[in-house]
Amino acid sequence: MMDLSRRRLLQAGLAAPVVPHALAAASPADAAEPIHRSLLWYTKPASVWTEALPIGNGRLGAMLFGGIKRERFQLNEDTLWSGGPYSNVNPRARQALPKIRDLIFAGRYAEAEALADAEVQAVPMREMSYQALGDLHIDLVGINETAAEQYRRELDLDSAIARSRFVAEGVTYTREAFASASDGVIVVSLGAEGGTIDAEFALSSGQRVDIDAANGEVTMRGRNNADRGIAGRLSFEARARVRAEGGRIEADGSMLRVAGARSIELIFAAATSFLSPTDVSGDPAAKVRTALDAAAAMPLATLRERHVAEHRRLFRRLTIDLPRGKRALSPTDQRLEHAGDGDDPSLAALYVQFARYLMLSSSRPGSQPANLQGIWNESNQPPWGSKYTININTEMNYWPVDTANLSECIEPLARMVEELAVSGARAAQQMYGARGWVAHHNTDLWRASGPVDHARTGLWPTGGAWLACQLWDHWDFHRDRAWLERIYPLLRGAALFFLDTLVRDPDTGFMVTNPSLSPENEHGHGSTLCAGPAIDMAILRDLFDRAGAAAAALGRDAKLRGEMATMRARLAPLRIGKAGQLQEWQADWDADAPDPHHRHVSHLYALYPSFQIAPDKTPALAAAARTSLETRGDDATGWGLGWRLNLWARLRDGVRAHRILVDLLSPGRTYPDMLDAHPPFQIDGNFGGAAGILEMLVQSDGETIDLLPALPPGWDEGALAGVRVRGGCAIDVRWRGRRVERVALHPERPLAVTVRSPGGRAHIRCSPGETAILTAADFA
Repeated sequence: MMDLSRRRLLQAGLAAPVVPHALAAASPADAAEPIHRSLLWYTKPASVWTEALPIGNGRLGAMLFGGIKRERFQLNEDTLWSGGPYSNVNPRARQALPKIRDLIFAGRYAEAEALADAEVQAVPMREMSYQALGDLHIDLVGINETAAEQYRRELDLDSAIARSRFVAEGVTYTREAFASASDGVIVVSLGAEGGTIDAEFALSSGQRVDIDAANGEVTMRGRNNADRGIAGRLSFEARARVRAEGGRIEADGSMLRVAGARSIELIFAAATSFLSPTDVSGDPAAKVRTALDAAAAMPLATLRERHVAEHRRLFRRLTIDLPRGKRALSPTDQRLEHAGDGDDPSLAALYVQFARYLMLSSSRPGSQPANLQGIWNESNQPPWGSKYTININTEMNYWPVDTANLSECIEPLARMVEELAVSGARAAQQMYGARGWVAHHNTDLWRASGPVDHARTGLWPTGGAWLACQLWDHWDFHRDRAWLERIYPLLRGAALFFLDTLVRDPDTGFMVTNPSLSPENEHGHGSTLCAGPAIDMAILRDLFDRAGAAAAALGRDAKLRGEMATMRARLAPLRIGKAGQLQEWQADWDADAPDPHHRHVSHLYALYPSFQIAPDKTPALAAAARTSLETRGDDATGWGLGWRLNLWARLRDGVRAHRILVDLLSPGRTYPDMLDAHPPFQIDGNFGGAAGILEMLVQSDGETIDLLPALPPGWDEGALAGVRVRGGCAIDVRWRGRRVERVALHPERPLAVTVRSPGGRAHIRCSPGETAILTAADFA
């Protein structure tokens, strides 16, 4: 171990930042390089939705098909959900819960489930669904589609601009589109080199709408759908404004026609009347007019420059370079078709950057959080309602937000949890007679907090606690007091709920949740319902620890801190079963489970995302977690592979982690447009997979930074710059021959940390503004 002197630190602060090494050496800067590093590209239009390319600004999203004659922009607005403000707490629940607890402790699980379905589950039992806004259609009149050649479409992640290009009868046609976060609109431009453009523009929707065209605009006004007996309460408006260079623009019913134009620009804006989960009195028409007028006052070049500058301000914080495989310059769909070969390392780097692009496109301050599909959804009855599933999927969406250096993107999640705590306080009091707040396994735009779906999936009371812990984890990366003050009431309220509702297990004497379940997995004794599943106990250990630490840091609630510490000590511990596995339930039931390869691995929360299990600190538990993973198997849904990838990375097994990653990138788990296949599409696999790739390269727990802890074969050299670690620090690392050549640490707060690499370890102390540099010799 070595300790850097202050003189070394000051000298290091003058050193150049890490320059991506592996690729710089392997490939000169040429026109093909962007294809390899930050470009999705294709040689034919999309034929189905999962081949289309996503753009978004956090609030507005579109999927672009890149058609030759007919282009389709499938549109979304992030507050367009079914229904309206409602509460789903069952008034009979509080009276029924004591009987359900008794049945569970008596081992009468099927009876407990039947009673819960009848008396406890939410009313309505299903929540509202995220909706599709509609479609923008662009028809190029007079184009002979069969004569088109030299076709190409692409999505440039670095500029967040989608383009398509083709040549037809000597004219080169181009389309460019971007969703501007700086100006709140979607911008489309069409060009024709060597000719003119004749085009038709129209809007359509599956909602209840009126559409008209006049004065160079197509306007769509409507109301959202009712759902589950909840009336549709949202009004919305969408408007496309067209301007053309040369030629003329005419309205034809609900459509605009443009003839003889040299180029065409379209600006699209949309909004709903949603203001909050309890207020739908907004004026969508005013919002749309304001956005359109402001954007239309600027030339296209200015709109593009503002959009690109805002995107790159965040996107360029992190770079990742891995060795270029033999297919690195092939079209993206072809790379994915061969992902199973495992010989395209830079595809993993592209996957990370695509996930960062998706995060910037679907979750920005002021928007809604990314839901099960981010913001991209073409159905009014989407799978699982495209809701917020908070027994893993919503949390997984935000796993990479800090390591990938996009901290601002977590703000919508924090606001959702704050709103959920309000409805969750009613659920806590009305259902459980408890203080604090609770949320079960799902929520929606209206922040419903009752246990939806059937008891075997919905009666899980720990979703809110997990979300609160995740907000603490964000604090751990930045150590910002203002953030801690913001989230402490959420941590405190979640802890109060469990102080009031945990019960003593008569068989063991430990305090447990009851009723609960290990998310979506049946234990083989007639139900999923149980007392004290491993995930609950692990989440509550984190909750009490983090709420207590936050209270201490803020100088608050000394008595409550003691109560939380006492209750934490009484929680049922993690247990190792007779097969050497980490038990999923209090009893050793793992071998009895009907589905031994279940997609959820909830009992391994303590390994990841928590730090309660670690190979060097709790080797026996780590070995048990490995046994559980081996038994569960590698095959899973897309997001299930994302979780397994992070778990194998935490176990520092690069070979196994890489095997999971190859499966995740392969057809069947990743669509041609690189969106995750559950199947069908769910975005959590993209985010979980990106988090796992970064976890293979850098891990941190606030005391130790592990470099290359799960480096797989074939990634022998590479570079990662701008990745964040816990403690308020960003780092750059470059490696060659599987050994770290250089690492730079850029702390924002006083830093004292041990840095471990395959070559050894070093202890670092430095202050904000200083940069600590380590080379291979420092780890010898």
